[in-house]
Amino acid sequence: MSDNQSWNSSGSEEDAEPRDESGHLVGCVDLSGVLSKWTNYIHGWQDRWVVLKNNTLSYYKSQDETEYGCRGSLCLSKAVVTPHEFDECRLDISVNDSVWYLRAQDPEHRHQWIDSVELHRTIREGRREKGGIQGTIFIPPPLADSGYGSESSLRRHGSMLSLTSATSGFSATSTSSFKKGHSLREKLAEMETFRDILCRQVDTLQKYFDGCSDAVSKDELQRDKIVEDDEDDFPNTRPDGEFLNHGSKEKVFQAVSPKGINGIDFKGEAITFKATTAGILATLSHCIDLMVKREDSWQKRVDKETEKRRRIEEGYKSALNDMKKKSHFRGPDYEEGPNSLINEDEFFDAVEAALDRQDKIEEQSHTEKIRIHRSSPVPPGDVYSSVGTHRFSEKVEEMVQNHMTYSLQDVGGDANWQLVVEEGEMKVYRREVEENGIVLDPLKATHSVKGVTGHEVCHFFWDTAYRNDWETTIENFNVVETLSENATVVYQTHKRVWPASQRDVLYLSAMRKILSNNENDPDTWLVCNFSVDHDDAQPPGRCVRAKINIGMICQTLVSPPEGDKEISRDNILCKITYVANVNPGGWAPASVLRAVAKREYPKFLKRFTSYVQEKTAGKPILF
Repeated sequence: MSDNQSWNSSGSEEDAEPRDESGHLVGCVDLSGVLSKWTNYIHGWQDRWVVLKNNTLSYYKSQDETEYGCRGSLCLSKAVVTPHEFDECRLDISVNDSVWYLRAQDPEHRHQWIDSVELHRTIREGRREKGGIQGTIFIPPPLADSGYGSESSLRRHGSMLSLTSATSGFSATSTSSFKKGHSLREKLAEMETFRDILCRQVDTLQKYFDGCSDAVSKDELQRDKIVEDDEDDFPNTRPDGEFLNHGSKEKVFQAVSPKGINGIDFKGEAITFKATTAGILATLSHCIDLMVKREDSWQKRVDKETEKRRRIEEGYKSALNDMKKKSHFRGPDYEEGPNSLINEDEFFDAVEAALDRQDKIEEQSHTEKIRIHRSSPVPPGDVYSSVGTHRFSEKVEEMVQNHMTYSLQDVGGDANWQLVVEEGEMKVYRREVEENGIVLDPLKATHSVKGVTGHEVCHFFWDTAYRNDWETTIENFNVVETLSENATVVYQTHKRVWPASQRDVLYLSAMRKILSNNENDPDTWLVCNFSVDHDDAQPPGRCVRAKINIGMICQTLVSPPEGDKEISRDNILCKITYVANVNPGGWAPASVLRAVAKREYPKFLKRFTSYVQEKTAGKPILF
């Protein structure tokens, strides 16, 4: 374990938590040490002193500032710890919408932190489960509380008044009562009342029919018994020959009246039964009408919610598009890299938004830059004709000859140049080339500028004293080494365009004058910039080192003035050929790089040539 990371067992929980004799939590081990924390897209990863204690993760700017209070903390009870899929040293800890991106110094320390955080959470969860509520029994409310009425309340409706009101028609249902569902509950209550009445009527009628059946059975049995006795004993004769009468025939066959059925009004029960069934049918019809009305109401609600959802989704998409253009909402996972979560469209939108902001800033400061007067001594033309004697002189001569041979060739034929931009005299061509997934498209632009010479254009392009006046993408630069009067080694860093990584370039810049072999042809001025290595400019870890090979080739055409007039700027025209071969490095999507190049190169060429025209206006011509 490193010196800046230590284990200790100090800390405290709530008073209810179990503690040892010294007052420390039983089973919890605290951890503190240095972790890199993602701050924002400008400052990136910064070292912070992180403390894990009492189920809380806190961080401080440094270990020396712990006594001044933490800069932020997370309660780990509901935290989610996620080891990064590709970065073996990184772990993400999130609580709801708050996310901490952390990096340990090696995978072993990351594993140590993850285990400690999970241990705190596990111990805390175990205590909560042990001391918490064991269970809850839910007792549903009685039927009366549910809105349908209890059995006792329903029986109060079992009268002829209820039947009459149910069968005579429905009462008008107001809109407010319908919305609350009162009318439907009342009809359901009436249905239960009808059910009770109908059951009692069925029981009464069944009792009546059972009584009638028993009476008929007893009557037939009694008749059979009387007939048998009549055959044996009727009529009887006395010894004196007289007949003995035991009763009249009517008395013998007197009907046996069943007991318990004389008190039932069969006709009345039948009428009530008929009214009850009619009430049930009427109530069912009313319930159907209510359900139809409710269906219409719910359909309107559904339509309203659908429209509301559509508006919310449109607002969400709009907010998402705005968020894509605001870099500070993104974490490290959305930066340029081999495992970036941002897709090509989002990448391009973010880059384009950042470039638009830079353009607005430059427009505001452009006028002030033009007004600034800078004087830089211009060496005589013979200086630029020599190769020089520095250690890169052979490489410079090779680059110059390549530009004179290949860069000035016509774009037609088998060169596969594609015209991508044409604005007036300016034409921009591109040839698509990829190597190992990296875009290496050579770019070639031709332009004609009135009122300036090739010497003036190359002078302002090569001299670093004017660099910040026309170059808008550079954050800072410095001359690493001056090789000769016409060659220097320059290191420059470019402004970062989120989510792309920041780029830097180390290159040799040389300016040359190539004399024409034919007196009718103009001389050629050339500036070539190509990447080199230098011990005094090692690539920093936060930048991606780009490789370049750029040439600015200019020729001056002079139209003879009328009569004996002197040559003025109206008589001169500069033909410019600009070639660029750039290897951006990194992992930026190919489509984004091509789209940015198509947008930025023409803007650069127009901005630079306009700057040269403004700086040379009214001044002596520099041939």
